[in-house]
Amino acid sequence: MLANGGTFRQVELAAYWLRILTLLQTRDAQMKSLYAVGIVTCSMLAGCMPTASQADKTKESTTPGVTAEEATPREIIGKTTQNVLVLEEAIANGAVLASTSVETSNPLLASAGAYRTSVGKIGGMGVEKAIQLRNASSIRDPEPLDHPTFMAEIIKPGSGNGIRLPMLPYYQEYAWDEPNQKLVVVDFPARKEERAKQR
Repeated sequence: MLANGGTFRQVELAAYWLRILTLLQTRDAQMKSLYAVGIVTCSMLAGCMPTASQADKTKESTTPGVTAEEATPREIIGKTTQNVLVLEEAIANGAVLASTSVETSNPLLASAGAYRTSVGKIGGMGVEKAIQLRNASSIRDPEPLDHPTFMAEIIKPGSGNGIRLPMLPYYQEYAWDEPNQKLVVVDFPARKEERAKQR
């Protein structure tokens, strides 16, 4: 028994509640600090957002034959397309056949390069298999596919059972190589050039 009539148990309980109150006060101070950090972060991020005048600057293209929309990166992961160009027209518009190898010395970009080339190869394999099925189902010798026939019978845009090709980066497109009867990927170097100017 203590001098004022309390027991050790009561003293322990009082100390326990005193610790809880101290923690609550400390937590309030921590929450206030957290709110302050959040407000500062939000205000800094708001300064990083482009203004209307900055957004308008990216709409104009200075590279001939390339629109600003074509030079703007697009989402590719999990996205598909049914856009296939005519190879001869694409080459006339400045396209070159894309490399099918991963060419980078930067290990951070190697996985992006591997994804880009493998997506093009996988799209080509799917089209090749569809062409084989089309040719096998015909009793007569199959006729070579021109671009309109290729689009109507193989890609089938707007159809539920058409081929959906994986989306490529903004500077690449699929093209139909009619003489070789295969799907290829073409690069548009002018789009890369315009994107570098926009940065």
